[in-house]
Order: sequence, then structure tokens, then C-alpha cells
Amino acid sequence: MTEKPQTIDEYLSRLDPAPRAALERIRQLVTALVPEATETISYGMPTLLVQDRALVYFTASKKHLSFYPSSWAIDELRDQLTGYATTAHAIKFTLDTPLPSELIEALVRVHVREIERGR
Repeated sequence: MTEKPQTIDEYLSRLDPAPRAALERIRQLVTALVPEATETISYGMPTLLVQDRALVYFTASKKHLSFYPSSWAIDELRDQLTGYATTAHAIKFTLDTPLPSELIEALVRVHVREIERGR
């Protein structure tokens, strides 16, 4: 049985090149937008924290990738998520239909705002 990854780098190193690049892009976008974000693995997924709270999670599955920005961000920007499968907390996408950088940034900004408000 393979041990669970302990770092984001370790998680990403286990992926094929294409999904690895897609998730690394998200990682870079979020850390550029929120430079104080710290990295960890939570619930088995790469996680970026701000103020000791989960800001985003991201993960790869066999058939899709997922981005977890917060239910508040998903609710607020739902009109921009047409074409993507969503759950209460996640946005599913594929390598053929990646999330646009501007959308990732908008989702992160909403969640940062809510964290700063103490929500």
C-alpha cells in the first residue's frame, strides 16, 4: 500500500504530467494572489491555508480534476461556472475544459474576503 503524500510536491510528483501541470498552475495562481498562503495536505488533498484556515484544496481523479474554493465562492460566482460540474464545495473540470485563471482568481478573492470577515 502506498503511503499518503505528506507535501504538495509529493502529491504532484505521483501524477501524470498533464494533470500535474494543471494543478501546479492552480497552485501558482493562488500563491501569487495570496503570497502568505501556506501549504499542507488535508483530507489527502493539496491544501493552501490562510490565517490557519483552508483557502483552497485541489485534486486529481481518474476522470476529472477538482478545485475546492469554498461553498461561499461557488454560490457567489455560480453564474460564471456554467459548463462545469459543481457540488456544494467543489468545481470539477477536465484537462480539455480547464478553469480560466480569471475565474480561479475571482473564486479565491471571494474566499479570502469571507475569511477576513471571520466567516
